[in-house]
Amino acid sequence: MKKLADIDWENWQATDPATLVFVIRDGRVLLINKKTGLGKGKINGPGGKVEKGETPRDCAVRECQEELGITVSNLQYCGQHRFQFVGGYSIHVWVYRTEDYAGVPTESAEAKPLWVSVDEIPYEQMWEDDRIWIPMMLRGERFLGRWIFDGDKMLDYELLPDDGHE
Repeated sequence: MKKLADIDWENWQATDPATLVFVIRDGRVLLINKKTGLGKGKINGPGGKVEKGETPRDCAVRECQEELGITVSNLQYCGQHRFQFVGGYSIHVWVYRTEDYAGVPTESAEAKPLWVSVDEIPYEQMWEDDRIWIPMMLRGERFLGRWIFDGDKMLDYELLPDDGHE
């Protein structure tokens, strides 16, 4: 399971459904230093696992409240990722962006907020795939990504434009 072709994507099921949210305002993006869970120690967008009975959009709002104490609104769907790890774990991630939120981004037990210029995103401190698809998201392009990782190392991927709906 080191290449995309090694996986039966038609029948693929994620271990966990999850979300990522990017608040973009005035040429800056709100990122987090992740303090717990998958990706601990990396910089990412806020987000997390979708709970039973919850839509990805509801999860995106809840996770921003839990991690940063802000309430996001007017979420724009950007795309989806299917991540498969060679160890067996898999995660299906819905990605959203917005300019709109209420509250002040505040550090929590899970995340420390970090505003950065969209021209100075610290990709070297992020997951390897982020430098490939985040620029598409920033341009307003929708995407569908499939990724294979061995721990932190990306082994293979496919990133396509998405003309569909969430």
